[in-house]
Amino acid sequence: KYKIYIIDEVHMLTQQAFNALLKTLEEPPAHVIFIFATTEPHKVLPTILSRCQRFDLRRIPALTISRHLEYIAGQEGVHLDRDAAAAIALAAEGGLRDAESMLDQLVAFCGHTIGENQVLEVFGLTAEHVVSNLTRAMLRQAAADVLAIVYQQAEAGKDLTKLLGDLLAFLRNLLIFKIDPQSLREEISEHARAALEELAPTVDTKRLLRLIEGTSEAEPTIKWAANKKLHLEIALIRAIQALSEVSLENVIDALENLRGGSDPVSVEEIKPVEVIREVATMSSPPPPAPPPAETKTEAIDLDERAWPQVMAAIRARRPLIVSWLEPATPFYPEPGTLKLAFPKDQSMAVESLSRPNNLRILEEVASEIMGGSWKLEFEMRDDLSADRMKSEPAPGSIDPVEVFKNDPKIQKALEIFKAEIQSDP
Repeated sequence: KYKIYIIDEVHMLTQQAFNALLKTLEEPPAHVIFIFATTEPHKVLPTILSRCQRFDLRRIPALTISRHLEYIAGQEGVHLDRDAAAAIALAAEGGLRDAESMLDQLVAFCGHTIGENQVLEVFGLTAEHVVSNLTRAMLRQAAADVLAIVYQQAEAGKDLTKLLGDLLAFLRNLLIFKIDPQSLREEISEHARAALEELAPTVDTKRLLRLIEGTSEAEPTIKWAANKKLHLEIALIRAIQALSEVSLENVIDALENLRGGSDPVSVEEIKPVEVIREVATMSSPPPPAPPPAETKTEAIDLDERAWPQVMAAIRARRPLIVSWLEPATPFYPEPGTLKLAFPKDQSMAVESLSRPNNLRILEEVASEIMGGSWKLEFEMRDDLSADRMKSEPAPGSIDPVEVFKNDPKIQKALEIFKAEIQSDP
């Protein structure tokens, strides 16, 4: 025979109690078995843990708890509605003991007939269809409907912290359902599965992740907030706004991918500029020595012919970065090096052009147009203005802005992102 001692929530023992228990565990009686239960094993002393055989128990699926509650109710002569059992199982969060305790409270409060509305009323829970309607409104970016649902739940005395948790759980289930629908077969009810099947095709994974991130930001603050309704409303509105935000990097990548579907524009027709220099004859007098330059960087000799051709080739290959090059002034500090000088207020253009992909394109085009191998450098100067390189277009030239607007790929991108091109005022 054995004596079995079960200590629940063992992490709540005091330091003195742990020390006394450790003495017993060091030399345990042969006929005694200790069973420790805790939800926070990290709070138990390592000297205690090292003397125990550990079992990590997983949460019980909600569907299993729901069926077990129906079985208990049947044995006790209690009519428990299936939706009511599902609501209790969800509120128990995987704990069968908590679910049975909730069932006992409901029997004492409601008698032998228990429906879903009574479960929601007693424990301040939100119905599954309300959570799915809230999610549906957020995906439609209907802020007015979202605020109306939150207002109704607050007026009904629902626990808004629990509502936020239920919403995050539903969004998580929606994400998992999109990836692997079968993985939730033991976790969700039939009503929840029907709602997930309806909503899953209407949202892509990236937007869903953005919605989850925005909604979860309120979780640390709403629990201790004096005005939970205010914090929940702000968090949900921010999450809705995040759905319509598209980062500049994503737009550029999408446009480049669209342009990648067509053949790249060839720049072979643009021939390298030939450098024509007069060769001095023996009889001609030696040229006068040039005056000393104030700086090592001198203006390139070929900029009037080569630089416009470089700009034209870049416009054909990567039109989005042409606007960043317009304020630049080309210089030729040494053979094989092209330095682009920018005014001090053009730091954003320099930062964008310095990205590896953009820098590689610029160096390739410069080498193709001017011949040889060219290395690109950038410089910020005080003696340049942003309008220095903005000259009038040549007669008969095509406005690059109009070419950009009329590009079929750009039109396709505008349609995808539901955007429009606006000119600076």
